[in-house]
Parts: sequence; structure tokens; C-alpha cells
Amino acid sequence: MPNIESAIKRVRTSEKANVLNNTQKSAMRTAIKKYETALAEGADNSEALLQDAIKAIDSVASKGLIHANKAARDKSRLAKKNEQIIFNREEAIGNPMASFL
Repeated sequence: MPNIESAIKRVRTSEKANVLNNTQKSAMRTAIKKYETALAEGADNSEALLQDAIKAIDSVASKGLIHANKAARDKSRLAKKNEQIIFNREEAIGNPMASFL
């Protein structure tokens, strides 16, 4: 523990910031997991959950809690999973246009 008053205050403020930052990152991970679970189960609300996950990723990236490249990579992976599931569903239904996607 520091002896200087300003350093003591800095420790207190950084602990508060760490709690808030961890909450934000945890919420992002939860949103991603909810989306992936819904996608695996074939839920109808997967599009809305995708938007929530992307919003959470953008929010965390804008605050600098994750790198911008990681945010782009995560969003790209989620979108790719979404497109693959949609393609597989249309192919199973027998949509003739599914082969052109």
C-alpha cells in the first residue's frame, strides 16, 4: 500500500475502474455466449442476439477495454457463424438459390 496520499487515491480509483471494466467485458462475453447458444439450438431470436453481441463488442472496444482489431475479429467470426447457419438451413430446405451464396 502506498504512503503518498495521491497514490492511495489512485489505488482506490483504479480499483473502481477495474470493477467497471471487468463488468463491461463480462457482459460482452455473456452476450456472445447467449448468441452462440441460441445459434446452436436454432432459436428464432438469434438475429436479435447477434445485434446485441455486436453492440456489446462495439461498446467495449470504444472504451478501449479490448483492441479494435479484436473487436473486428470477434464480430467477423460471429457474422461468419450466422451466415453459415443460414446457408445450412436454406440448403436443408432445398432452396435453389442457396448454392449461389
